[in-house]
Amino acid sequence: MTLSPELELIGRDLDAAVRRLITRRERVRKAIRVTGAMVALAVIFSTVAVASGIGPDLQLDPTKWTILHRGEIDNGQAAYVHATESGSGRQSLFLVEHDAGLDRYQAFLLHERVLEAGNAAEAESGVQTTTEPGPLCTSAQLTRAEVVALATLRAMFLPGTDADASKEPVDAAVRTAFVSAPCRGLEYAGEQARRVYAGAQPISTLMPAARG
Repeated sequence: MTLSPELELIGRDLDAAVRRLITRRERVRKAIRVTGAMVALAVIFSTVAVASGIGPDLQLDPTKWTILHRGEIDNGQAAYVHATESGSGRQSLFLVEHDAGLDRYQAFLLHERVLEAGNAAEAESGVQTTTEPGPLCTSAQLTRAEVVALATLRAMFLPGTDADASKEPVDAAVRTAFVSAPCRGLEYAGEQARRVYAGAQPISTLMPAARG
């Protein structure tokens, strides 16, 4: 199908807008507990109603979602919404993290704080949540996990492979590398590496020593 020049121009503008959103790292995630899937920018393109979410970043269509809990941490630097989908009754956790300009390890710590708050909100509703074993990953451990994830991606997938398609083997490889000393943050490291390899976010979002 051949598009008119006007439609092609609109398409290019939309693509550029999405890339700017990703580059700014003002990420919105939808974490579906049943599958553990992390879908970037899941909320931004839904129909929004200003009164139904948190600030301008995390808003849900009230005809599709019933909000159970919501909250912010670090003076609004990150926020979560725990909601039920009206049609299916499925409960989901939405996160937004404003980590532009943060040191990469501090960005990881911000993610862990908002995830912990979101998990606590889910637990209040009787949702059984899972937590990775061990203490929080240190900076060195997070770097090593990203290096293992990237090595796995390069060995098994072509650059640009969708991040969801590579999740299981990457997570398995990272867990194996840390089997004797697990830490919380391995899934985060794998996700960061998968999204960078897919071209969904810049390499600068990895730990500095993992970018080589």
